[in-house]
Amino acid sequence: MKINQISPLENTFTQIVGNIALVPKKLYYNGTLPSKRPPTIAIVGSRKPTTYGTEVTTRITEDLARRGVIIVSGMAIGIDSLAHKATLNVNGTTIAVQGNGLASLYPSSNRQLGQNIVDNGGAIISEYEPDAPPMKHRFLERNRLVSALSDAVLVTEAAARSGSLNTVSHALEQGKEVFVVPGNITSPLSTGCNALLKQGAHPATSAEDILEIIAPHLLKPQTQLALGDNPLQTKIITLLTSGIRDGDELQRLSKENAMAFSTELTMMEINGLIRNLGANQWTLK
Repeated sequence: MKINQISPLENTFTQIVGNIALVPKKLYYNGTLPSKRPPTIAIVGSRKPTTYGTEVTTRITEDLARRGVIIVSGMAIGIDSLAHKATLNVNGTTIAVQGNGLASLYPSSNRQLGQNIVDNGGAIISEYEPDAPPMKHRFLERNRLVSALSDAVLVTEAAARSGSLNTVSHALEQGKEVFVVPGNITSPLSTGCNALLKQGAHPATSAEDILEIIAPHLLKPQTQLALGDNPLQTKIITLLTSGIRDGDELQRLSKENAMAFSTELTMMEINGLIRNLGANQWTLK
């Protein structure tokens, strides 16, 4: 991929970086930088998300991206990658910020993801010379750019010592809004999130919670609940909306035999109505 170089002040989207401490003299990037400054949200979190973290990250990210919000993250394993992929799922624009030079994307397992980001009109950004190797301190330095490029930061799942909290500290220094998805109080991967909520972060249970504060003009009236192609599909949608995720429980409450239920579930997944979360857990798409 071609590596381009600019001053942050040369581009409408990156000019916002000029307002922070330690402004980078140069930015290197692959892909296409936005020519305008639409609402932009950074989404960060655990590198080993739970099923819950995976579900809420995907759902909120897709809802934001569908409304034209640009999603920024660090392309790390875990929540970062989920946020980028969820944006691409709905043909949205996403920006990845690397803690190393762009001659070789990091981690190597996400090189295809990086290519997909660029191919879909997004960009990969770094402040480091192209051959600069990934180093721990550079990822911490990178976090200030993740928050700086954004209007707000959303943490979807984070442990007490999560690196995401470093991004939050930069966001607060930069005067950015911080949103947090509440988590299970018994889950270690929600400890960091729940602590941030105690400290005054905005709780976020949906994209609407974020847009009400960041970009109320993007809010649309709620549409009627989607109906299935037949009564059984409609029943499954209703059950999923009520919060039930387990396939066995869905089948029991639908009062349909296992074979017919499994067939409808497969058809709904093919038609893009629902998503398989793994371990026989399901959610609306």
